[in-house]
Amino acid sequence: MAEFIKIYEDKPNEAAIKKVVDVLRNGGLVIYPTDTVYGLGCDITNSKALERIARIKGIKLEKANFSFVCSDLSNLSDYVKQIDTSTFKILKRALPGPYTFILPGNNDLPKEFRKKKTVGIRVPNNNIALEIVRMLGNPIVSTSIHDEDEVLEYSTDPELIFEKWQNKVDLVIDGGYGDNVGSTIIDLSGYEPVVLREGKGDPDIF
Repeated sequence: MAEFIKIYEDKPNEAAIKKVVDVLRNGGLVIYPTDTVYGLGCDITNSKALERIARIKGIKLEKANFSFVCSDLSNLSDYVKQIDTSTFKILKRALPGPYTFILPGNNDLPKEFRKKKTVGIRVPNNNIALEIVRMLGNPIVSTSIHDEDEVLEYSTDPELIFEKWQNKVDLVIDGGYGDNVGSTIIDLSGYEPVVLREGKGDPDIF
């Protein structure tokens, strides 16, 4: 059964963050708060954990549209082709924030994602998520646990999330009530920005 730990967003406890990071480093799956809905995440470098998330979501890993959750934009060049100044300005203006940006992936992507031409990058405005990624030292591969068919409170109340997910994941963070609106998804991989989904972030950011 999963561990259930309370972490306060305004002052994340370092020992608690370390516990989460240890779970991730050991190939575990973690449910954690973001600035939108709660996310299901794992270490980007762990193939077995990536397979587990894909199985839970009922999709093939190479077809999955998972986001890469980063602590800032310094990791971008590890996974994304060089981007122009105007694209970088959009990212700087919007992040950290409730956006997922689709960018052209490079050849250094983890082998599980090399067939994909693009990658979704997320820098959530949530101290718990950012501290986890900082301490881990590389991005978390993440997918939201928000499910259109379910009662909305599942994705906002950490105790209900734990009840539902305790036998599927290794750790659930109670970071307070989440939102029930996903991130705004903007595709920056082409010539012009394209809003793919309007969510919590202002779609007119560019």
